[in-house]
Amino acid sequence: MPPAPGPPERRAVPRGAVPLLQRPVDKVLGARTATQLAKQGVVTAGDLIRLLPRRYDTWGELTDLRTLLDGEQATVQAQVLTSASRRTRSGRPPALMEATVTDGTTTMDIVLFGTAGLMRHHAEQLAPGTTVLLSGRVGRHNGRRQLAGPRFQVLDDLDEAEREALLARPVPIYPATDALPSWRVAKAVRTVLDQLTAGGVPDPLPAAVRDAEGLVDLLTAYQWVHNPADAGQWRAGRARLRHEEALVLLAALAQRRAEHRAARTATAWPVPGPDSLRADLDASLPYALTPGQTRAGAELESALDSTTPMQCLLQGDVGSGKTLVALRAMLQVVGAGGQAALLAPTEVLAAQHHASLEALLGPLAHAGTLIGAERATRVHLLTGSTPSAERRGVLAALAGGEPALVVGTHALLSDTVQIPFLGMVVVDEQHRFGVAQRDALRERGGATDPVSGARSTPHLLVMTATPIPRTIAMTVFGELDTVVLDGMPAGRSPVETHLVPWARTHWVEGVWRRAAREIASGGRVYVVCPRIDATEEASDEAADGASDGTADEDGTQVAPGVPAPPASPENPGGPSRPLAAVVDWAERLGAEPALAGAGVGTLTGRMTRAEKDAAMEAFSSGRTPVLVATTVVEVGVDVPEATMMVVLDADRFGLSQLHQLRGRVGRGTAPSVCIAVTGAEVGSTAFHRLKAFASTTDGFALAEADLELRSEGNVLGAAQSGRRSDLDLLRVTRDADLIARARDQAEAIVEADPTLERHPALAEAIAERLDEESRAWLDRS
Repeated sequence: MPPAPGPPERRAVPRGAVPLLQRPVDKVLGARTATQLAKQGVVTAGDLIRLLPRRYDTWGELTDLRTLLDGEQATVQAQVLTSASRRTRSGRPPALMEATVTDGTTTMDIVLFGTAGLMRHHAEQLAPGTTVLLSGRVGRHNGRRQLAGPRFQVLDDLDEAEREALLARPVPIYPATDALPSWRVAKAVRTVLDQLTAGGVPDPLPAAVRDAEGLVDLLTAYQWVHNPADAGQWRAGRARLRHEEALVLLAALAQRRAEHRAARTATAWPVPGPDSLRADLDASLPYALTPGQTRAGAELESALDSTTPMQCLLQGDVGSGKTLVALRAMLQVVGAGGQAALLAPTEVLAAQHHASLEALLGPLAHAGTLIGAERATRVHLLTGSTPSAERRGVLAALAGGEPALVVGTHALLSDTVQIPFLGMVVVDEQHRFGVAQRDALRERGGATDPVSGARSTPHLLVMTATPIPRTIAMTVFGELDTVVLDGMPAGRSPVETHLVPWARTHWVEGVWRRAAREIASGGRVYVVCPRIDATEEASDEAADGASDGTADEDGTQVAPGVPAPPASPENPGGPSRPLAAVVDWAERLGAEPALAGAGVGTLTGRMTRAEKDAAMEAFSSGRTPVLVATTVVEVGVDVPEATMMVVLDADRFGLSQLHQLRGRVGRGTAPSVCIAVTGAEVGSTAFHRLKAFASTTDGFALAEADLELRSEGNVLGAAQSGRRSDLDLLRVTRDADLIARARDQAEAIVEADPTLERHPALAEAIAERLDEESRAWLDRS
């Protein structure tokens, strides 16, 4: 298990005899080594013993040098081809030693600087034909891969006993720093490992779990991962530590869920009968619910009819009918006198949801009016652009406890919004909100019991069409119950997906000829750009691929850190060409010969609500059949006539965004197409992301691909992207079966021993694992 994130801090230890694993590293190994280990988050001897090898080498098996990445701190085993020392051209100190090493196929340069005598000695040590371990930072010089100033250990210089040990045993390769190579880390680990006894290593895994899973005890696991006799030992040791990691995390979540059930209650909303608002909606629908919608609805109605607050993720692919499922659930609350809120990430999506809900409800959405049905409610809209007078009316109606639905953006999170009988919160496209934002309404909402004074917690329904990696991690670990909405409504057309490189200019020109054909057939064409205008800085814009889930209402997003291909006249996708911008491309397409006579409109988050509505109306009606926009159209926008989606600089978007953008077409009966124009280099992460996008229209398959590319994110913290995973050995996609077993084991342990009084080692491991930020996150969840 890795140490808690953030700068290392010395942990408090009890007075008296301090257990070895709790001792500061400087007291065990000395200040110099401790300073270097602190750079890797190692503060105590326990942290050091949990610093696991990155891989295991065998003496004589050379490292594949092609796998090295520029800038990484690497430890490699290679064979020396040439070595020589010489003075610098100036003749002044220091001298240098130059060597070339190989893995049998690829070569790499080695450069050391120092005194002339030392460099001659190093050249003799690195004689041609010797096998050497090298540790340093990978760089380049004159186009060739190089290690400058590496630490090294000549394996041929080892004595016979050491060499036999190397030949017989796997060699652990540890994370290293410039001043602390892998073999010095290994020596430090062995210093601690050799002093450990069974009594000094509390085992978080209960004996019953170890016996059922065939796992070794913790001390044996540490001995086997750090000093294995063979590959079987380190694999068995890591398997045991992987199971421990799962059980500790899942026990923490099981404890929190138990506390949540004990400390929080929700209003139980009864299942609607035949004379109810929801039954009236079902009777008014011009089509039958799909089997998936019926099944998902039954699961939600059961969860709502409970005093345990529902925390549920509704997973459905783009266009599967999630909005109707959510509406039927909200009517279960509103029909019984409660209030429900739907939180959307952008004003465009909020307005679309408001219009969709009113259209689905018809007369049922106009309570108190001449056109309203006998049993009816109201659907309010609240965004940052809501006019003051209208806003005051909405706030007054909600604060007065009117049984109604309210759809809104971040404006709903304002302290001025009071919803006293809030019984259900629906969050759409939850990856666009942070955890704290998602739960802000639940903290303020809910009726207060007149006797106990306790405030009930609203039920929570989170909706997403493409689960982001952290969502998958949370659902596998059991933080959210999962309802899967499978199947698609009748009438949806397939969407072909193609990748077009900027360098193929004739292909790019062909995109606009294809767009003209779509328009001539009565279709509409979206053109999505990562920027609004060319003057914007990429750093000012949020990224789906690496965001914390707090995108603003603009919807403009750019994935940072995606390298642009080299610029050339044949490659307009290089850095010499600015990222595609709405203003620029609207002008270009207005002058595009292939689109002569076709109106071109624009839609961005900077436009007023009236301007956005006018732009969407012109696009829907066909007056401007080409709409150049930012990702403000990513979700919710529903124009059945739209048959073509063009995403410019598609490598600047994450898989979730790309899949959502593709979901804006194919909503009618006509065949549709999505074209991603990109400058991503073949073999880059961005390229693999786009290949995955083009290979399938299955949102769940894309979520799995996204998880593989980006990792789980911080499962127990607030960060949502894959920039850091707090998982060490455990991987959600690979270890799903193990996690399922560990979840059952954790639930059983916590049910029998809620405070873990009889499992002190497990309780200690949880306390060690969860830092203050993680605990605060669990308290909000």
